[in-house]
Amino acid sequence: MLRYRRLAAFADVVHLQWLTAPVLDVRLLPDRPLVLTAHDLLPREPRPGQVRAQRRLFDRVDALVVHSDYGRGQLVERLGVAPDKVHVIHHGAFEHVVASPAGALPSEVAGGAGPAVLFFGLLRPYKGLETLLRAWQGIDGAQLWIAGRPMMDLAPLRALATPSVRFVPRFVADGEVSALFTHADVVVLPYARTERFDQSGVLATALAFGKAVVLSDVGGFSEVAAAGAARLVTAADPAALRSALAALVSDRPMRDRLGAAALAAARGPYSWDEAARRTLELYERIRR
Repeated sequence: MLRYRRLAAFADVVHLQWLTAPVLDVRLLPDRPLVLTAHDLLPREPRPGQVRAQRRLFDRVDALVVHSDYGRGQLVERLGVAPDKVHVIHHGAFEHVVASPAGALPSEVAGGAGPAVLFFGLLRPYKGLETLLRAWQGIDGAQLWIAGRPMMDLAPLRALATPSVRFVPRFVADGEVSALFTHADVVVLPYARTERFDQSGVLATALAFGKAVVLSDVGGFSEVAAAGAARLVTAADPAALRSALAALVSDRPMRDRLGAAALAAARGPYSWDEAARRTLELYERIRR
């Protein structure tokens, strides 16, 4: 951090994506115009003192970037951050994953029959996997792929799984990520409600691949659904999630329509070109 501080002393603007140890690093920030992207509105699994340190960091910077209007509201209304400090810049779609060479499907999911529904990402308690597995019970003629490194005990989840559920419980290499999203027919993010959550890199990947997406109504997800780029369901409601997934599994034209809308969002309001334009405008605004 000291080396970074020396280098940053020559910058017109310093843009931070995160700090490794906020309680210490906030004291070492360079005396330059500072922007922080608040990828997490607050730590999702906070350690002692971490929330206070992040709040001090929010006070210290000149501008905060969030990825949704929901995120802006959380910082302004719940945490009392000055409204003119918080700026909404959508998370760009991960087109680089689409452009990367696709490898083979993970062996754990290869060879299945029927449409494939993909859950991807670190396996954490707030991701709603129990809700997803309960929702999947009774859905026939399709596969459910759950892929990602476990950060929780999977034994209770495996007990809920039907034979059509395939787990890839490990780090997934880049080529496999591309293969999973290429071959998936639907991507599902059944996250539980939390005030700490804003947007998702998994959603950014699904948009870039033009996939039909089912989202829980949490964080900034409703704004993506409002653009027509995803289907929204009530969080922690297995029946609602089952209905949405069953409809998409059995209706390819519906999947195609949602996928086209996802791709349009990836090339428009959720493109990196749009994110870059807004970011440069912010830099110009805070330069000294």
